[in-house]
Amino acid sequence: MPRRSLRDNPPHFDVVAAVDLGSNSFHMSVARVVDGGLQTIGRIKERVQLAAGLYDEKPHDDKPHGGKHLSEEAIQRGVACLKVFGQRLKGMHPDAVRVVGTNTLRLAKNAAEFLQRAEAVLGFAIEVIAGKEEARLIYAGVAHTHAGSERRLVLDIGGGSTEFIIGNGFNAQLLDSLQMGCVSFERRFFAGGEINKTRFQEAQTQCYLELQTIEQRYRKLGWQLAIGSSGTLISIAEILRSRHGDQFITLSRLTALRDEIISQGSIERIRLPGLSDERRPIFAPGLAILLSCFEVLGIEKMQPTEAALREGLLYELVGRFSQLDVRERSIYGLVHRHQIDREQAERVRDTALNLYHQVAAAWHLDEPELQAILGWAAMVHEIGLIISYGQMHKHGAYVLMHSDIDGFSQQEKQLLALLVRAHRRKYPDDELATVPTYWRTKAKRLARLLRLAALLHHRRSDEPLPPIKLEVEQELLRLQFPQGWLDSHALIRADLEQEKQYSIEANSPFEFN
Repeated sequence: MPRRSLRDNPPHFDVVAAVDLGSNSFHMSVARVVDGGLQTIGRIKERVQLAAGLYDEKPHDDKPHGGKHLSEEAIQRGVACLKVFGQRLKGMHPDAVRVVGTNTLRLAKNAAEFLQRAEAVLGFAIEVIAGKEEARLIYAGVAHTHAGSERRLVLDIGGGSTEFIIGNGFNAQLLDSLQMGCVSFERRFFAGGEINKTRFQEAQTQCYLELQTIEQRYRKLGWQLAIGSSGTLISIAEILRSRHGDQFITLSRLTALRDEIISQGSIERIRLPGLSDERRPIFAPGLAILLSCFEVLGIEKMQPTEAALREGLLYELVGRFSQLDVRERSIYGLVHRHQIDREQAERVRDTALNLYHQVAAAWHLDEPELQAILGWAAMVHEIGLIISYGQMHKHGAYVLMHSDIDGFSQQEKQLLALLVRAHRRKYPDDELATVPTYWRTKAKRLARLLRLAALLHHRRSDEPLPPIKLEVEQELLRLQFPQGWLDSHALIRADLEQEKQYSIEANSPFEFN
């Protein structure tokens, strides 16, 4: 029997949009959905250089942990760009638009401040995705635009990080994100615009150190075709096309380019056909990164592609609407790997979704994404049981937050982990307070539904539950059973009494009869 999707009647949209908040540039792509495929109808790129605004702040009273922070100037550049993007996206359904932040927003300690201001002008939620998730989405974009069954190495040089993927068809086999990007390297190794052999070698040495962590795995698996994504790769390919008549990137060609730009002595003197004024300041660090990748990984030849993260986002949006959501596959993968009792998980899931449908409208939870998250949280609510029973809710939350789960943004993982953390015993008020404001009330309401579903199946019995009616009145939750049913189920009554006490302590009134 095919598995039932955790989402009922997924929406369909004729037009979808993806926004990539990269460390160098912000990109937006708008596409029409045609027979399950995509037809691009709009594209905007703005050079924001968010990574150039990262600075190290020493610990002090207001910021005791210090770390990297975004400057006010960088925040303003990003917000101004997204205000323009917001005008183009105005009127689109939130489920038809996906906006993601990458390396710089992963690093910045004050990313929350930027996100709050950015979302206010953009009009859509922004997800910050992990490095491996970024790599997976890049590969998805390439795989959907490049036919072929050969094993492929895909490399994407961004402003703050470089992503590496080896995959076959639509399946990624290796995924990595390394801390080397053309904007961050420009500030670190080419400040002031000077280019010389020493600076170039210092940049490459740092690349070698980063690449050591993946070299053995990638060489061992191997590939038949190497594909390069990102502005750096496209610029280099254009330069080579003007000189050699084709866009193939090889080690000898990269070495010749390196020698040529070093001989120029400064960024300002670089004049290469196909190299834009916008790309010129970060060309040398991008070339240093790419040349190092060729040398360390043994890449012989690479071809460029314009497919990138935003294409992966768009195709995944279409997949989510057609019930091919990679997140659902990831959840069932967790169920298998962590030996979760699937029958019990599905009992809890079905009851949680039953309760959800009864109160979704009244509690303003009637969003496909919230329904999906609740169902997935139910499937993995016992993931911490493999560690210990007593604190399984805490262990489970930790496992989820520190795992790479394909398809999930950082915020989605946070909500998933929070629901698992909150599904039993006392409400985790401190953790709830860390959830973004626009999710906080909804997160607690979803947690209350999952708590009840888990409680009602505490006995792990195949005996079906009776028809249960759930009503809400603001934050008051009222559960009604058929007359006399609780009298013959004393353990469930006792659990409900305990839940009532937990609810009082959490200022979340609960009644049952």
